[in-house]
Amino acid sequence: MKNLKILVSVIAIIISISYQTIAQEMTARDIIEKVYNRAEGDDQTSNLTMTLINKSGKERIRKIKQFTKDMGDMEKSIMFFQSPADVKNTSFMNWTYDDESKSDDQWIYLPALKKTKRISSDSKSDYFMGSDFTYDDLGDRKLDDDTHKLLREETIDGVAYYVVESTPKDEDYMYTKTITWIRKDSFIGLKKEFYDEDEDLLKTLHIKKFEKISGFIIITNSEMHNVQKDHKTKMVLSDIKINTGISDSKFTERMMMRGM
Repeated sequence: MKNLKILVSVIAIIISISYQTIAQEMTARDIIEKVYNRAEGDDQTSNLTMTLINKSGKERIRKIKQFTKDMGDMEKSIMFFQSPADVKNTSFMNWTYDDESKSDDQWIYLPALKKTKRISSDSKSDYFMGSDFTYDDLGDRKLDDDTHKLLREETIDGVAYYVVESTPKDEDYMYTKTITWIRKDSFIGLKKEFYDEDEDLLKTLHIKKFEKISGFIIITNSEMHNVQKDHKTKMVLSDIKINTGISDSKFTERMMMRGM
């Protein structure tokens, strides 16, 4: 029995050392890659409530229906504004490519003009529909567009995090760096800081809630706070459906103009 206890202790020590070795060998790039590649299903449909809050606390609420689909070598998403009246029937579409050399393609349809406009690379830093998210924020940043550095590991409220700094390789990019707090147990970035061209804190993204839906971890409540303007944008997802077989034809300029 004594030998068995010794054997169990030795195995426990070996397992502990193995986990420590894996953690030590994981680079900042490895960590961010796990964040980027977290599975969310082949397609997703949801209702999105976007709340814009100014520094006086006044709120503007927008209701949106959105669809996302993984096409294999690219991911497509489209959103349709349903209310209020001044933005109703506006739509936005984003195509993100796996090919590292290809930038996102984005379009916006403005019903007042009855015209679909392609978002140029020069406009990616513009803010989307009065929110605190830029057009670039709504796309998927390529893993190797940045140099990643593990700043530290820390525990907050009993949850262990990696803290990773990402610095763009393009010196003209709108942010000089971002810092992300990533949960070790799920590889969700629960907090992200964005720094402006003067390396001052511009805004902070907080993930308020995530849920397990159909076996996938889905972020359902987030808030972007522009600390320089003291303006906030809350994004809350509801009625989330995963892997329903959304048609490829949903993600076209014709559908943007036609609506859901």
